[in-house]
Amino acid sequence: MSHPTYHGFEAVIGLEVHAQLSTNSKLFSSSPNAFGNSPNRNINPVCTAQPGALPVLNKKAVEYAVKAGLATNCEIRLRSIFARKNYFYPDLPKGYQISQFEHPICEKGWLDIEFEHEPEKKEQKRVGITRIHMEEDAGKSQHMSGYSLVDLNRAGTPLIEIVSEPDFRSSTEAVAYLKKLRAILQYLDVCDGNMQEGNFRCDANVSVRKIGAEKFGTRAELKNLNSFRFLEKAIEYEIQRQINVINSGGKVVQETRLYDSAKNITASMRSKEEAHDYRYFPDPDLPPLVIEKNYVEAIKKDLPELPDEKATRFVSAFGIPEYDAKVITSTKALASFYEGAVDHSANEPKLVSNWLMTEVLRKLKEDEKEIEDCPFTADKLGQLIQLIKSGEISSKIAKTVFEEMWLSGDSPKSIVEKKGLIQVSDPGAIEEAIRKVMQASPKQLADFRSGKDKLFGYFVGQVMKETQGKANPAMVNSLVMAFLKGEKS
Repeated sequence: MSHPTYHGFEAVIGLEVHAQLSTNSKLFSSSPNAFGNSPNRNINPVCTAQPGALPVLNKKAVEYAVKAGLATNCEIRLRSIFARKNYFYPDLPKGYQISQFEHPICEKGWLDIEFEHEPEKKEQKRVGITRIHMEEDAGKSQHMSGYSLVDLNRAGTPLIEIVSEPDFRSSTEAVAYLKKLRAILQYLDVCDGNMQEGNFRCDANVSVRKIGAEKFGTRAELKNLNSFRFLEKAIEYEIQRQINVINSGGKVVQETRLYDSAKNITASMRSKEEAHDYRYFPDPDLPPLVIEKNYVEAIKKDLPELPDEKATRFVSAFGIPEYDAKVITSTKALASFYEGAVDHSANEPKLVSNWLMTEVLRKLKEDEKEIEDCPFTADKLGQLIQLIKSGEISSKIAKTVFEEMWLSGDSPKSIVEKKGLIQVSDPGAIEEAIRKVMQASPKQLADFRSGKDKLFGYFVGQVMKETQGKANPAMVNSLVMAFLKGEKS
């Protein structure tokens, strides 16, 4: 397997992904787990660390953590332990975070990823997952001019941290892994995966070493990367920065760095702590988490269809190309949109795939939107396909209808009726248009009949123009040829 090299160096990258679990309440209290509320509304004595307030573990969060572990091929520990991770942040009221250290709930997993270092050259790789552990989130500080404000709504929010092995050798591989991991968590309904809201974010540990060296270089941790593009850009910048440091005779310092997207640079935030700096010890307020083997088996049996399985089914059941299936199943929302459109398309899954892959995804990319922001529903795309297959509109007219659907969100049927776009399939009307075109094109008619067959396209185009693009294309082709050959007059 190839991977990019950088002037005699190679990169070694590992990812730590924080995924906020979509439970109704927080990890150790009954406070709401909700985004967007007014500051300091989702709080109670537990998440604000009032004296005497004790944590109680959220059972649903445990179920979600086990689901994530099973879907990423992890071993599930039947006995795991919560620990106190001691450090001071203004938005961490207790002065410590409840996490898992030596005994996480999931470990020794893997994911297979697919990526391209070169266009049209697909590669695959198995990435190891060291562990998945449960922990609570801290609050959020907002720094103003001369003072800071603290919002504790997020304090105590349930997280899983998914720690990979240092198996990535490029930002391309890292992004492919992060996209797949996000899709899996969304398919499981354990995490919304909304990177803008911060409920799916990533830290990247990046180091470089001379090609052929076995020992890893000194790593820098890039904190809180909340988009695929930022992850890619931050890693690429950091790789080159470290190479420049080494080539200039300096030494890379182990530290935590932040990515500035406006300047496309990473900047030092603080020296990187080691595990002993956090003084981990088992939390005395929480007993060991013990789960039964049959509980794990029950969750395993209830796992939904995941992206790879769904893509395989789409290829076999719908007859679409593997590439299309991979793209369509890359997010749960996109796969659901496709299936919804197929259900209303009069059994035309391939045609739906074509329109989704070209027109819909093109418009979403232009508008920098996701499928959730599509201005019309899946059933309306299916209805558009029905109109094409029934012959009510041509493919050319369908593109006009699609553009109007994108602007208004109206149903294709109502747009066709309102704008008078119904396809002309009356042979008499099409023959009349052909006669007009032939009478206006005597030279082209003579040239065609003297052997210039390419002029057939000219006549078809002129007839379509005469009918304002509404004529049935198949019928036009057949009738134009009949007229040109003298079979009709």
